Amino acid sequence: MTQLQPVLVAGQWRPSENAGTFAPLNPATRQPTGELYPVSSREEVEEAIEAAARASEALLDIAPQTRARFLELFAGRIEARRAQITTLAYAESALPVKPRLDEVELPRTTGQLRQAALAARQGSWTLPTIDTKAGIRSFFAPLEGGVVVFGPNNFPLAFNSAAGGDFAAAIAAGNPVIAKANSSHPGTTRLLAEEALAAVKEAGLPEATVQLIYRTDHQVGQGLVSHPLVGATGYTGSRQAGLVLKEAADRAGKPIYLELSSINPVLILPGALRERAAEIAGEFTTSCLLGAGQFCTNPGVVLLLKGAETEAFVGMIVEKFRAAAVGTLLGEGVEHSLGQSVTALQQAGAEVLVGGAAGGGTGCSFQNTLLRVDGGRFLAAPEALQQEAFGNASLLVVADDDDQAEAICRTFEGNLTGALYTDRAGSDEALYQRLAPILRRKVGRLLDDKMPTGVAVSPAMNHGGPYPATGHPGFTAVGIPASLRRFAMLQSFDNVRPDRLPPELRDKNPTGQLWRLIDGAWTQGDVPAKP
Repeated sequence: MTQLQPVLVAGQWRPSENAGTFAPLNPATRQPTGELYPVSSREEVEEAIEAAARASEALLDIAPQTRARFLELFAGRIEARRAQITTLAYAESALPVKPRLDEVELPRTTGQLRQAALAARQGSWTLPTIDTKAGIRSFFAPLEGGVVVFGPNNFPLAFNSAAGGDFAAAIAAGNPVIAKANSSHPGTTRLLAEEALAAVKEAGLPEATVQLIYRTDHQVGQGLVSHPLVGATGYTGSRQAGLVLKEAADRAGKPIYLELSSINPVLILPGALRERAAEIAGEFTTSCLLGAGQFCTNPGVVLLLKGAETEAFVGMIVEKFRAAAVGTLLGEGVEHSLGQSVTALQQAGAEVLVGGAAGGGTGCSFQNTLLRVDGGRFLAAPEALQQEAFGNASLLVVADDDDQAEAICRTFEGNLTGALYTDRAGSDEALYQRLAPILRRKVGRLLDDKMPTGVAVSPAMNHGGPYPATGHPGFTAVGIPASLRRFAMLQSFDNVRPDRLPPELRDKNPTGQLWRLIDGAWTQGDVPAKP
């Protein structure tokens, strides 16, 4: 009989008081991975919430440098166990160990943890603001209660609920984390949580700083994000499930930061096709089919202008899609939902040019799929034709003219990214200047002459965007230090005695490196002595 895996609650790995079980599948074989996981009961979740609340209070007395040390220790422990972690992540996701997991995603994960550690140690992310004349001082400080993190299925390491970007940001900001594993890779999450707990103990943090549950039923999940003792939630996943959680959190007045869905429109203007159609066709095919298209920045819609160059370009990418190997999807759920999305796009008026059916690859798979619709039909049903087809599929929209292209851009929903390809000679410049300002306010990140797949872990990165890309246009899940402030509250101190102020707001700069806004000027200096 398969042994039920333990949960991590209140600093202890222990048998779950479960309300059911589930067995993850290997998507490459469609066979169980051989492990069994619990569905946590309401009582078990309540215990985790209460333990996180106690840890939240205890963390107030722990210096940011200690949190930074934990994050650095954790990064080192992940690297020391990389072979076991990446091997299990492969078995649960079918993502290749090399280069994807071992050489790309694991280094990104540890890099994020170390960047978060640096932000915690320096402290400038808290934006300390001092008005000496009014006697008021403010900064961003940790929330009350734990932060719940729901990880997605497509990044078992870099967005993992027990090690990824949301986790790193919440811890760096001074909050304990309740990690809710994604059901597609619970074992990978368990291994990461094991190393997190070891690092918690070594750094001297409260043992409930990191907790792990694997799955709940819908009602318990809604109760989790809306609980009075929960500080906030970070969620990456489907729009449907995310909005259910948001409704529950909103009713309780609890912050919830959602990354939901995105079609990432790519606008390829006529001059660019005349200049380098074959090059762009290669870039688009690579971007769309990379990782079987299972990236939140996958180019899901391509806008083109009617013409001979466009027809030749379409022919190129149809042949490339037909010739390319079909990748393995993350699971049966992804395969099923991709089929539903392709069918919905067809029902809304899109024509399948290549692919369009399940199969063609190893295990869970779907044929490389390209669809097409003319601009008039798109404008007749823009909402239906913007349904995200998560996977190796994309929709080509061919506009009659510049005016119709502008009208189509105005119908785009909020997205994580938007890209424009133009020629280098300048013939596309007038149309670019017409379309880019429209697109700019509909996306979190605007790209020129570059496909959107790939998210650099940079302080300048915005991995967010207007709804439905996320639940808030000021959101970013990537980009430290901005990502930390999702999990913090602005605290103001009015006429508070100097010895009672937090170190960040006292006259003397506590580290000499902390940037503070003092009487309207950013400085790393101390508050000037009064004359």
